[in-house]
Amino acid sequence: MIKKYKRPIVIAEIGCNHKGDLNIAKQMIEVAGKCGAQYVKFQKRDNKYLLKNNYDKPHPVPENSYGKTYGLHREFLEFKISQHKILAEHCIKHNTKYAVSVWEKNSALDVLRSKIHLDYIKVPSACNLDFELIEILCKKFKKKIHISLGMTSRKEIDKLIAFLKKYKRLKDTVLYACTSDYPVSFNNIRLLEINFLREKYKNKINSIAFSGHHLGISVDIAAYTLGANIIERHFTLDRTWKGTDHAASLEPNGLQKLVRDLNNSYSSLTFKNQYGILKVENSQRNKMKTIPSIKKFHE
Repeated sequence: MIKKYKRPIVIAEIGCNHKGDLNIAKQMIEVAGKCGAQYVKFQKRDNKYLLKNNYDKPHPVPENSYGKTYGLHREFLEFKISQHKILAEHCIKHNTKYAVSVWEKNSALDVLRSKIHLDYIKVPSACNLDFELIEILCKKFKKKIHISLGMTSRKEIDKLIAFLKKYKRLKDTVLYACTSDYPVSFNNIRLLEINFLREKYKNKINSIAFSGHHLGISVDIAAYTLGANIIERHFTLDRTWKGTDHAASLEPNGLQKLVRDLNNSYSSLTFKNQYGILKVENSQRNKMKTIPSIKKFHE
């Protein structure tokens, strides 16, 4: 049982939903900040290194492609490190913090060399067994390391935990319960993975988080109630925009409601006092409640 809940943290993952347009990315930062998200998160990739033999192949979903090949599509959506610096500075002006996922070692080194202020760096599900990448973060990045666990077996999680333990970074590690499908059906979200992670790792790592790719916001409230105080959701200005992630993203109204409902849940998830009666109940108790005498009660 959770006796005291942590205040919820909401991460609006912009990812590549900016469509390769720096001005759209800036607008999304501004809107996410107004909605109450504490962080916005982008992605950094070295596409030629990452894609290798797939760089010149066609996009698997051509109608979502921004280039003639998958590599050119990814390059179109990729911001340079100088642009990431601009976005990080824009976050400071608009009531939110910058965060980034790195997809391989080159991007991790670029981000670290940039001197951008970061509370954490994220390792996406696709890269959580890239121990060359994780070793760089363990050695060179002294803040939190967030890691998603989509597409990851129990044995692979144990291997990851052992690696982080070797570098004495478990107390800086945040693990995300996650199902890698876009959008994911409700029966495949498997929220009780949060219980599994809490029971097995809660005394070893920093926090448990939830990265959702579902529709609506009810599941996020349930995830928070189960103990994931960090909630990450993809964010877009328009779910009908071209791209693979928009369908599983929240629009501004949805993000604002998510922040509101998580904060309301945080306020409500407490115990009553030692007497079991709150001051706000006294007037109604005096007016409405029938309290039997001890003699009558025993009769």
